[in-house]
Amino acid sequence: MTELERIRHSAAHILATAILRVWPEAQFAAGPPVDTGFYYDVDLPHRITPEDFARIEEEMKTEIKANHPFERVEISRSDALAMAERGELASLAPRDTPSRFKLDILQNIPEGETITIYRNGEFTDLCAGPHVMRTGNIGAFKLTHVASAYYKGDENNPQLQRIYGTAFKNKTEMEKHFTMLEEAKKRDHRKIGREQQLFHIDESVGQGLILWTPKGSIIRQELQDFIGGELRKQGYSQVFTPHIGRLGLYQTSGHFPYYAESQFPPLIDRETLAGLSSEGCSCAELSNRVTAGEIDGYLLKPMNCPMHIKIFDSQPRSYRDLPVRLAEFGTVYRWEQSGELNGLTRVRGFTQDDAHLFCTEEQVSPEILGCLSLVRTVLSTLGMTDYRVRVGLRDPDSNKYTGDPANWDKAETACREAAKTLDVPFTEEPGEAAFYGPKIDFVVKDVLGREWQLGTVQVDYNLPIRFGLKYVGSDGKSHVPVMIHRAPFGSMERFTGVLIEHFAGNFPLWLSPEQVRVLPINDDPMVIEYCDAIVASLRGQGVRCERDTSPDSVNAKIAKAEQQKVHTMFVVGKRDVEAGNVSLRIHGKGNLGAKNKDEVMAEIVTAIRTRQA
Repeated sequence: MTELERIRHSAAHILATAILRVWPEAQFAAGPPVDTGFYYDVDLPHRITPEDFARIEEEMKTEIKANHPFERVEISRSDALAMAERGELASLAPRDTPSRFKLDILQNIPEGETITIYRNGEFTDLCAGPHVMRTGNIGAFKLTHVASAYYKGDENNPQLQRIYGTAFKNKTEMEKHFTMLEEAKKRDHRKIGREQQLFHIDESVGQGLILWTPKGSIIRQELQDFIGGELRKQGYSQVFTPHIGRLGLYQTSGHFPYYAESQFPPLIDRETLAGLSSEGCSCAELSNRVTAGEIDGYLLKPMNCPMHIKIFDSQPRSYRDLPVRLAEFGTVYRWEQSGELNGLTRVRGFTQDDAHLFCTEEQVSPEILGCLSLVRTVLSTLGMTDYRVRVGLRDPDSNKYTGDPANWDKAETACREAAKTLDVPFTEEPGEAAFYGPKIDFVVKDVLGREWQLGTVQVDYNLPIRFGLKYVGSDGKSHVPVMIHRAPFGSMERFTGVLIEHFAGNFPLWLSPEQVRVLPINDDPMVIEYCDAIVASLRGQGVRCERDTSPDSVNAKIAKAEQQKVHTMFVVGKRDVEAGNVSLRIHGKGNLGAKNKDEVMAEIVTAIRTRQA
């Protein structure tokens, strides 16, 4: 854990200490640090509300002022179970009722793993740690909100109260954090998306399923055109695949049943279901037989790669054909829990700017470098230059990974070597690899300093083997290609959500849904004719341009255009017509004065075509 994570983890224990002093009957589940602070899940008859926060915070301050040490104690499994049975875990003292959630957590700790408890003052908790040295090391904290959460995220388990807070080394850091949160509220892509009519989510369509409105569709199409142009430069071929595929395809790839919980349920044809029903097959038996591969069906596409593999495998391949680079804006579907859905950034249907490269082993390094170059081009064009790189490797203690360890070693080495060429900080993070191979992720900071994992490149020796892919080498023998997965944007939905917040809806000219609006000062026929000629000329050059036809005053027209975040405004009066000018306004910059209309229009066209920030 980082120092800040230890502070927040320790603050969660202090929160539990305080709650128990107010409500001694409280039962606690888990209390980890999270990106923005910490939480603790509690089962309590009293419904905690923000009105209770002041009382809880006073008790937390008392515990911090006491400056108790955090004491780590290793204990045996039997002693820990005995303490839980006596109600001593997540408690100030023995109680009449067992620490039931801690009992369950204990029973799920693998045999042989060290079990530890931590004490601060009267409070004792089952915890792996680590913590700060003393309670007084927490410089500043604040409780923020309360929500409901199922124990272990399973709706079949009890619903608990999740008390959130945050903590920092000092008050200055905490004040900066809350200032950032206020700015984040203003930039919330859900709020801006609604105000600017960029996308819509309708309950009758389904949670997490995005309806792209005309303005939002412009942004998405511009991004697709941008990346499409870069792909053509690098020799990619565009493909299209269906939204649904045979279940067996995803059983071969390993996506089903290993990730069944994050996928929509399989679809079984009517005849098969009718036959099984007549046999008295139960739902549980049907599920087991589907999982075992005894019954085939269809699956809403969770990934594009198996279908791209089938395209590669649809014809004989020679080493002379490689690399083969297949690209698709492919829509995939994931079953996200309703409580985890969040506007564009967490959805159930999303489109990836996906590509899969099939190459020889000798081509792996240059192809990875080409993919990384593409991601950097995307980020630099959008002005997102503050990022770090994460190399995701296997977790040596996990069995979720498929394939030959020797191939994993080669793939991980290739990712490490490629990351070194980027001249930016990179970290190696075990456990962050995909189940079929290691990956390189770009973790981008937005203008508020928040981190977003966006572009990704993955090296895969395993899926080509699982699907039996072959090509004929220069030696005349069959060889297995290496596969590279890459997606510079990640998903169009998430990337657009991040861009909305990064730019606060003030998109660069080339991305703006409405690039220019012409605002006539009055209805003088000469002025209107001049304005319409400007609109026609700009539209003829591919610029998204409109004339304000409302009867409003020019000040009202300007105010409306500013509120709608139109990038560029031309204010036109009789004097402008006579001089061949426009009065130029840029959103957020104000009036830039009279400019020659032909020169300004030429500058706008150039800025759009070169995608100037």
